Amino acid sequence: MRLWLCALLACLVTMSGPALPTAQSRPDPMATAVADLVTANRILAAEGILDGLGHVSVRKPGDPSRFLLARSIAPELVTADDILEYAADGEPIDAKGRDSYRERFIHSEIYRARPDVQAIVHCHTPSLIPFAASDVPMRAMYHMAAFVADGVPVFDIRKAAGVTDLLVKDAPLGRALAKTLGAKSALLMRGHGAVIVANSIPNVVGRSVYLDLNARAQLQAIQLGGKLTYVEVDEAKLRMTDPNEYSRAWDLWKRKVSGGR
Repeated sequence: MRLWLCALLACLVTMSGPALPTAQSRPDPMATAVADLVTANRILAAEGILDGLGHVSVRKPGDPSRFLLARSIAPELVTADDILEYAADGEPIDAKGRDSYRERFIHSEIYRARPDVQAIVHCHTPSLIPFAASDVPMRAMYHMAAFVADGVPVFDIRKAAGVTDLLVKDAPLGRALAKTLGAKSALLMRGHGAVIVANSIPNVVGRSVYLDLNARAQLQAIQLGGKLTYVEVDEAKLRMTDPNEYSRAWDLWKRKVSGGR
């Protein structure tokens, strides 16, 4: 009798279908965001986009008025314990005595101005510096950097604040930068570096890597001389419809920085 009851219960369980995931088995959005942010720091350092300086952030899951950003530390060294939560004004919620990046207002003011932006990179990538100091505009060289075809404006801090140390270290300067960025995906900073935005961490990492490669390719093409043909806006728009354009590259980069795991 007991064996018959056990068999009946097993049959009922099988017929009811797979068990629904419990609360414990569901991914924690906050933990996932922190892990991806740490990974993004490591990838951008490994790919030469960030060195000892620069930073990457993401909106806080469940509260778009806040964002996550590491404490002031070299990107390659970032761990989950280094991630701080920031309010909309760019001030940490609980720094616990840890220093913040002085240019965190780049992030806070872009998030204020651009509800569509979910992740931001600020970098000093060497290949981008010449284009920020020149009247030669960045143009899209190939499909992987199609977003460049939409235009890459240059932020000159002198126009916003006169003579400064070239750092965006307060909210008014952050707002001026966000205004120059407008609806674009990237912006160059004269005498400084660049800012890249996207709808996710994988995409902002992808755009940052391919913006660097695009700049190098454009410089090489200019050195060749002759007439250049760029990716046009109508072509770029067809490429930019994929919300996960860089997912394959992200998986590869993530595997590399995690030691192949």
